[in-house]
Amino acid sequence: MGLSTALPSGERISRWRWLWILPRLAFILFVGGVALLLWMSDRADKEERRATLISDILWLEQNLRFHLIRNEELLGRIDQAHTASPAAFESFTRTLFGFESGLRQLIWLGNDGAVRLAHPITMDPNLVGDAMDAAPSRQSFRLARSLGKPVYSAAYPFFTNDWQFEVHVPVSREGRIVGVAVGVYRIRDLLGDSVPWWLAERYRISIIGDSGKALGTRSKIESSVTEEGYQVAFDPPGWGLTLHAVPYHAPRPLASTLLSASLVILATIVLWSLWILRRHVLRRQAVEEQLRQEHAFRKAMEDSLDTGMRARNLDGEIIYVNPAFCRMVGWSAEELIGRHPPMPYWADDYLDATLAIHDRVLAGEGPEEGFELKLKRRNGEVIDVLIHEAPLIDAHGRHSGWMGSMVDITERKQAEERARQQQDRLQSTARLVAMGEMASSIAHELNQPLAAISSYCTGAVNLLRNDAPPAEVVPALDKAVEQARRAGQVIRRIYNLARHSEDRFESIRLGERIDAALAQMEGEIRQKGIRVTLDLQAQPSIEGDPVLLEQALFNLFRNAVESMRDTPIHQRQIDIRLTCADQYALLTIADRGCGIDAGVADKLFDPLFTTKAEGMGMGLAICRSVVENHRGRLSFEANVGGGTVFHILLPMAHQ
Repeated sequence: MGLSTALPSGERISRWRWLWILPRLAFILFVGGVALLLWMSDRADKEERRATLISDILWLEQNLRFHLIRNEELLGRIDQAHTASPAAFESFTRTLFGFESGLRQLIWLGNDGAVRLAHPITMDPNLVGDAMDAAPSRQSFRLARSLGKPVYSAAYPFFTNDWQFEVHVPVSREGRIVGVAVGVYRIRDLLGDSVPWWLAERYRISIIGDSGKALGTRSKIESSVTEEGYQVAFDPPGWGLTLHAVPYHAPRPLASTLLSASLVILATIVLWSLWILRRHVLRRQAVEEQLRQEHAFRKAMEDSLDTGMRARNLDGEIIYVNPAFCRMVGWSAEELIGRHPPMPYWADDYLDATLAIHDRVLAGEGPEEGFELKLKRRNGEVIDVLIHEAPLIDAHGRHSGWMGSMVDITERKQAEERARQQQDRLQSTARLVAMGEMASSIAHELNQPLAAISSYCTGAVNLLRNDAPPAEVVPALDKAVEQARRAGQVIRRIYNLARHSEDRFESIRLGERIDAALAQMEGEIRQKGIRVTLDLQAQPSIEGDPVLLEQALFNLFRNAVESMRDTPIHQRQIDIRLTCADQYALLTIADRGCGIDAGVADKLFDPLFTTKAEGMGMGLAICRSVVENHRGRLSFEANVGGGTVFHILLPMAHQ
């Protein structure tokens, strides 16, 4: 019973094995049959082309033979009228050449072999071969006379690459040979006249000499040729010449190509179908295994995320949460899946706002760029989260809910708050620094007038102690009062400048402010032996504040004087020039001092930056502020002769 049961099972296995082998065997036989069919078709095509080649070359040989024999007959018909004069001979020759005979020269030889007439005429013996040969042996001529029939000469070179041969035809009159007509054939021209175009498009036609060299070729197209060919003896003229034809590579017929391609494609389709059928059985098992692996991979990836993932259906019911979301809110997945709003992780103080955004998301109106929300942990801690919602599409492409990703941004919010508080503290510190800079600026600007007041008051006291008359004391006290008034103006101007209040400009002459600023430096300039050259031919008027401009000019002049502290006395010089151009006044102040190092040039106008040991770093900063407040520009460059050149560009007042 067990044996009878085993046999049918073995037969079934053997039958299934044959069912798998038979299609493969059939495919192999099919491919073999197609290959055999293609081989036989290709062989039949080759045999047909070979037969066509032989037929065409034999036809060409007969055609050439016909042309040569016809020319022999025409040459033998030369009569006395044709040889009576050169003109008659030329007329006969032109008529003969008009038949596409392949002849390129006609010569009439007497019985003694001398040339009587020739057309066209040539004096080069190498161009007419035996007919003009000066050697005693004239084999072709003598053989033609002795045999009384046409005789062909051997081929000989014409110039370099061309070859030609001759036919000697004896001419008889009344049974007596009166001369020999010599026709000269050029092989290349003979092929050109005798080989039709359709034959030249199929084959490369050549006349081969006895040495195997091609003496002439007729080819219609430039293409590669096959190795095989066919040749026949070229007789006449003989002398070992052969007519050789080599076929060109012909494209395979389109119908044959299409048939072969169709068979190959069909065979490929059969093999592909068999392979697909085989893979289909194996793929079903592989797909299930792949799905299990992908599910495990995605589950591991989702479990490793720090971003909380939560999915809801169209009714707002939670259908999925990942472990990161559970860790974020403190509830487990079992407690959250299936819940409807309000959710347990919604913050109590923000229920209305949370429900509103929840309804907007379900309606498809949620913010595309995401939104921030406050949620509540299970322990009651309120956290800030950033949420992005995206449509949840099922396997059939239908919108089945919403997938939300949540990122805990509580620490970021706290960091932003700390940064804001730090910024507030920095702003307070900046205001204190600004107040310090303002105090430094006021002290810097008041230093000069207060020093002048002290000097004038000291002088007045000394005069009073020496019992000087009031007439000498009053001017010093007047100057002290003027400097005190000036100090008050400086305080008010700097205060207004610091507050960016609206200036009260008036029309002033820039040249007068220059003179006033120089007058304040007169004593120091004289004491240090500095020469000042003034070029104030232009006297432009500008809209500005005379006190601030005079103070800015004073600072620049003082910097020029102090920069020449180490300059030799004979080189100490300040050049001041005032010019006008394009409704602008340009003031140039050039000194011969120590100059400005390139490393500090970018910071020269910064407040509190100075290159002097006792400096406060506010002079040039105030100068630039004053000039820019007058809609001007302050710049500097190195002086060619050493030192620095400052440029002040100010708009002129409208007339």
